[in-house]
Amino acid sequence: MNTLLFPVILAGGKGERFWPLSRKDRPKQFLSLDGSSRSLLQATADRLIELGGGWDSLWVITSSQIAEGVRQQLPDLPSQNLLIESEGRDTAAAVAWTSLEIKQRYGEDAVIGFFPADHWIADQEAFAHTLSAATQLAASTAAIVTLGIKPTFPSTGYGYIEQGEKIGSFNELPAYHVNRFTEKPNRETAETFLSTGRFSWNSGMFVFRAGVVLKELHTHAPEIIEPLEQHGPDIYPQLPKKSIDYALMEKTTLAYVLPVDFGWDDLGDWNAIERLLKTEETPNVELATHVGLDTQGAIIYASNPEDVVVTIGLEDVVIVRDRNVTLVVKKERTQEIKQILKILQNDSRFTDLL
Repeated sequence: MNTLLFPVILAGGKGERFWPLSRKDRPKQFLSLDGSSRSLLQATADRLIELGGGWDSLWVITSSQIAEGVRQQLPDLPSQNLLIESEGRDTAAAVAWTSLEIKQRYGEDAVIGFFPADHWIADQEAFAHTLSAATQLAASTAAIVTLGIKPTFPSTGYGYIEQGEKIGSFNELPAYHVNRFTEKPNRETAETFLSTGRFSWNSGMFVFRAGVVLKELHTHAPEIIEPLEQHGPDIYPQLPKKSIDYALMEKTTLAYVLPVDFGWDDLGDWNAIERLLKTEETPNVELATHVGLDTQGAIIYASNPEDVVVTIGLEDVVIVRDRNVTLVVKKERTQEIKQILKILQNDSRFTDLL
C-alpha cells in the first residue's frame, strides 16, 4: 500500500479582494499577511514538504502569468513538478491535469493531496497528524477525502459539509461518509448547521489516490478529463471552467470527511488580517505607521514603512496604502473590492493599477 503523499499546491488564484496589495504581478499567494517573512505560498510549501518526500514530491500548478514568480518564490521546486496553465479554468481542470501527470509518473495508487496556496494554518503538528490520517484513509479505501474545519461561528461565506455515517478512525481521527455539500448558506441556515454538530466548513483541501479521482472524473466530469487524456494540456483553453466542488465533490458517492481543528483561515479578504492579528489590548490592527485619534476597529496597512497613515474618528474601516493607491473601505463591504476592479479595468487611466 502506497502511503507516501504527493502534495499539490493550487497557486493560480488572483486574490482580488486583497487589492491594492494583491495585483496581477504580485497575487495574494506571494504576500506575507501574518507579519512573518514568508509569503503564503512559501509557508504552504514549508508545511507540505515535511509531509511528503521533500521537494521531489511537492507539485505546484499555477497560471502562465505568475509562473516566473512561483519559480522565484520556490527555487528548490523541481522544474518538472511545476505545471503551468495556459489559461485558468478553475480547480476541476487543475485537479484533473495534475492527477493525470502524477499517475503517469507514479502509478494510479499514488496518494495525492490538493492544497490552496493562500491558507493560514495555526497548529502545524495537528495539521501533519490530520494529513497522515487522510493519507491512510485514501490509501486503504476508494475515497475522496476532504478536510472539514470545525466551525467557530455561523459563517455565510464558507461552504458546509454534512457528515453522515462514521466509517472508522484513522490516526485516532474519526472519518465519516459525506451526506451533502452546501454552498454558502444564509445566516439562519448556518446557525442551524452549527446547532446540529454534524457540519464542517469546506476547507478546499482534498486527498485521494490518482486512479480513484480519475475514475470519478470520467463518471461525473467527462467533459474535462477526456479532452485532457486525448489532447494533453494544449486543450486547456477549451475546457469548461468549473470548480472541483461543483464538477465532482457534490456528485460523487466516494466523498469522506475528517472533521478537524488545527486553526485555519482561508484569508479571503482584508478582514482575515483582523482574525489573525487582533488582540484585546489594541484598538486596531496596524501593519503601518499609524497616528490615530478616536479610531478603533480599523485595519491599517502600508507597504512603505516611510508612509504615515493619520486617522481621526474612524471605526470599523480598512485602510490600505500600496505604491500609488490608497484604499479606504468599511470592513463590512470588503467583498465589493472586486466590483471596483471591474470599474478600473474598463478605464484606460487605471489599468496600470490592477
